[in-house]
Amino acid sequence: MTKPLTVALLSGGISSEREVSLKSGDQVYAALDKDKYRVIRYDPKTDLNRLVADAPSIDVALIILHGPFGEDGTVQGLLDLLGIPYQGSGVLGSAIAMDKLVSKQLYERSGIPTPTYITIHRDDALKADTTA
Repeated sequence: MTKPLTVALLSGGISSEREVSLKSGDQVYAALDKDKYRVIRYDPKTDLNRLVADAPSIDVALIILHGPFGEDGTVQGLLDLLGIPYQGSGVLGSAIAMDKLVSKQLYERSGIPTPTYITIHRDDALKADTTA
């Protein structure tokens, strides 16, 4: 029998989507074949030191995090530094995808059709259109 792969399952984190991430992590954990995978759960909110310490024995990571510090390239960068492969996009692709304006601009420059959009900055004064 082949030795099971050691999988670091990352869920939880510190974003406003923490609870969704924890529930998603529970579902992924339940779905993984424990005969094939030794699954170790890590919550970046509390377990980063343990993840770093365990890094040499981890074969692959599954990132089940939502929002900032999960989908924005931050965790991907840490895993790159630790030499742990993971699913999904790398640091740059993740960071670009989280910036919706930059994503739209890159789509346009690449000739990918994208719906019309407007950019609103946090400090912009908004006025209701009264010419309906």
